[in-house]
Amino acid sequence: MAGLSASDLMLLAAVLVPLVLALAAIKPFVRRRVDVLLLVAPLPGLLAAVAVPLGQSVLVVPSPFRLTFALDLPGAVLLGGAALLWLAAGAYAVCYLRSDPARGAFSVWWLLTLAGSFAVFLVADVASFYLAYALVSFSAFGLATHDDTVAARRAGRVYLALTVFGEALLIAAFVMLAASVTEPNPLIRDAVAGLPASPWRGAILALLLVGFGMKMGLFPLHVWMPLAHAVAPVPGSAVLSGIVVKAGLIGLIRFLPAGTPWFDWGAGLLAAGLFTAFYGVAIGLTQRHPKRVLAYSTVSQMGVVAAVLGVGLKTGDATVPVLAAFYGFNHMLLKGAMFLTVGVAAACPRRRLVPVLVVAAVLGLSLAGLPFTGGALAKFAVKEPVGDGLAGLLLALSAVGTTVLMARYVLLLADVGAGATATGGSVAPGLRVPWAVLSAAAVGLPFALFTAVTGTSLALLFSLDTLIKGLWPVALGLGVAALIYQKPPKFVEVPAGDILVAAAPLARLYQHVRDGAVLLDTLLRRWSTAALALVLLALVLGYVMAGVAFPPHSAP
Repeated sequence: MAGLSASDLMLLAAVLVPLVLALAAIKPFVRRRVDVLLLVAPLPGLLAAVAVPLGQSVLVVPSPFRLTFALDLPGAVLLGGAALLWLAAGAYAVCYLRSDPARGAFSVWWLLTLAGSFAVFLVADVASFYLAYALVSFSAFGLATHDDTVAARRAGRVYLALTVFGEALLIAAFVMLAASVTEPNPLIRDAVAGLPASPWRGAILALLLVGFGMKMGLFPLHVWMPLAHAVAPVPGSAVLSGIVVKAGLIGLIRFLPAGTPWFDWGAGLLAAGLFTAFYGVAIGLTQRHPKRVLAYSTVSQMGVVAAVLGVGLKTGDATVPVLAAFYGFNHMLLKGAMFLTVGVAAACPRRRLVPVLVVAAVLGLSLAGLPFTGGALAKFAVKEPVGDGLAGLLLALSAVGTTVLMARYVLLLADVGAGATATGGSVAPGLRVPWAVLSAAAVGLPFALFTAVTGTSLALLFSLDTLIKGLWPVALGLGVAALIYQKPPKFVEVPAGDILVAAAPLARLYQHVRDGAVLLDTLLRRWSTAALALVLLALVLGYVMAGVAFPPHSAP
């Protein structure tokens, strides 16, 4: 492509390479090389995140259609983390699905989801963002339903219904947002710049928050997460929880106005995020499988990120989106590694389970913010804009809940390992190596990025005051966990999807309404009934038109 620089080509390759591989994998002879496909596809994205200068943009298709790729700091952080997770989870999937007869079909969905997830971090115009967002959303359906069990099909139906609902809200928001700009397909930054002057700004913000909040799993739109994450294959769960939910995060980062305070909307998002953070912990503690615990943990952590974005929207702090992206990066790697740990524990002989549980505990404590781990850096990064007031205290208490929830995860993981049927001497290298590399990256890599992303010196993290603030929630959480699990209570497990169960009577009412509508449609399709209805409709319309043409007060 003449006129394109090396940086331009790297941006394009990040999306086009996995997309072309996905299309090629439709052919059976290509699908047979699934191991090569899954390992090669993330590499252009990783290269783009590392090597392309920030601020680089390329116009691929000119106006009026316009397809623009651009790399900014939040996009680079999330793109790099996603590429690492796709690479590790892809290597893991090659071994995990080796004997699965449907692994070729899985690879097609995998590559399409990968292409869409990279695209949402890179595209800079409104229409292209919507297409990328739709690609990652609908392709993830194939990952969640791969096992084709009854539970997988139910999870797929719920996920698809909420996805369509969220997409409908977002396309309405994008149309109204673009209406304030004269260009047919504006850049996202130009469209957002016109939001304060838009007569529909309240409606636009509401649609954006609900649409993107569904993908992030904010209450009450979180129900797809525990259903889908629990039934997907382990590598599929890792990318669903680690990457797919970040499509909602980058959406809020891109489309929420930064630098201008929107007090009421910010306070609403802050409240919704805090409630979601505690709700995810509370329901997660009742779960009896580690994958469902991790799914509700993701609900909780996305609530924390939403609360931080709410503070930024409330105060007009333009630095918050970058800090939220860094928090998302940390969660991306940690949660991906923790899902892979479930598969490793299930394949691990019982006598070799202890090292796996130790790694799982370190990952869980890092998620809670244990000092000297990457999670502590993420907590520190978002604490400054939140402050030490009530919101800061509630976020600290959510870290206490996360610690207790991660203790639950490790105990359940021990049960999974104790029931493992593995008889070999060790876990297969195809599972063990990607898991170990990703776990090490999750704990240590945030140290390499912290100063570059936040502009804060690492030295501040090692002051006594900072260490105490980071340590007390984890210590308190461990103390609470020890008290609870010394004599484990009999938790009544809340079914995955929680509020869907509570809404079962509404589902029955909907079924009755639907059956009634079908019966009415059947009656109206009969010629005699339809003819009578048409005559009555004509009489009513004639009466109305006569009233309009000859109103009563027009008589002399």
